Amino acid sequence: MKKWTKEIEINAPIEQVWKFLDGSVENMQQIMPQVVEHKPIKITEEVVGSVYRQKYREGKRTEEYDIETLEYSNATNEKKLKVGFTLAKMFEITAFYELNKINDNKTSFTYTVTNRPLKWFVKLFLLFATDKVVVEFLERVKNVAEAETSRS
Repeated sequence: MKKWTKEIEINAPIEQVWKFLDGSVENMQQIMPQVVEHKPIKITEEVVGSVYRQKYREGKRTEEYDIETLEYSNATNEKKLKVGFTLAKMFEITAFYELNKINDNKTSFTYTVTNRPLKWFVKLFLLFATDKVVVEFLERVKNVAEAETSRS
């Protein structure tokens, strides 16, 4: 299993950053443009255990998978969302988003991803995996949230 954790400071209020992770499909698509659909399949009152069917386009190919909410916390100064899914019957992936309020206009965002291969031959691919995708995602969230803050 591979695990990457990265942190970035975003010059935007915590609620503004949170809405891209825990909001509408349109908000989510601003930071994850490859997501073409995100439909609720099972919604629980406490959020944990909720399942969404997500469609993700990579080039001409569209993957469909179910994402389960594994952890959820929406406090004023600290927000957490952990989701898990299986990609192409090859990888079991978790994504953990942690937001902490630094002040009214600054948020700390920590992103942790785990990737566990489900087939022996896929383990070879993980040997060459880097944190590039994780870093690019953090930068995209920062850029989108800060651009919106400057427009407000």
